[in-house]
Amino acid sequence: MEPLYSTKVTASGGRYSHINSEDNTLNAEVGIAKEMGGTSGVSLSPETLFAGGFAASFNNALNIVIRRKKIEAGKTNTTAEVSVFKYGSGYKFNVQLEVEIPGVDYADAEDLVKEAHQVSAYSYATNGNIDVTVVVKKEVVAEDYMYF
Repeated sequence: MEPLYSTKVTASGGRYSHINSEDNTLNAEVGIAKEMGGTSGVSLSPETLFAGGFAASFNNALNIVIRRKKIEAGKTNTTAEVSVFKYGSGYKFNVQLEVEIPGVDYADAEDLVKEAHQVSAYSYATNGNIDVTVVVKKEVVAEDYMYF
């Protein structure tokens, strides 16, 4: 099977690394988050990169599903929260995705998200390996407010 796209990134130096992509679009220092015993001042961690990749992949999958179904929707947003837990002698991820689909009612949005979960490469790669929760954020409309 021929890949649609391939990329290469090299990390040099362990957990406190310099990462650089072959095309130089990614060129950064990474380290351990302060909450996990790292030093202050290091803002980019592998977990941050994973969260960004998952959010972007899922949001793209969601937009593919929306286009296929020819649904009118506003600009979608997907936020990925990646948590790290001690697991045996190692560590394990937990991911929560919060999805916003303006202009689409809640029930339809839930259906779109379920379908996007089948399309996203990150969802496929993590299926059965880590806990992933997807939450559809309800759109706030005028009726939701109480006026006194």
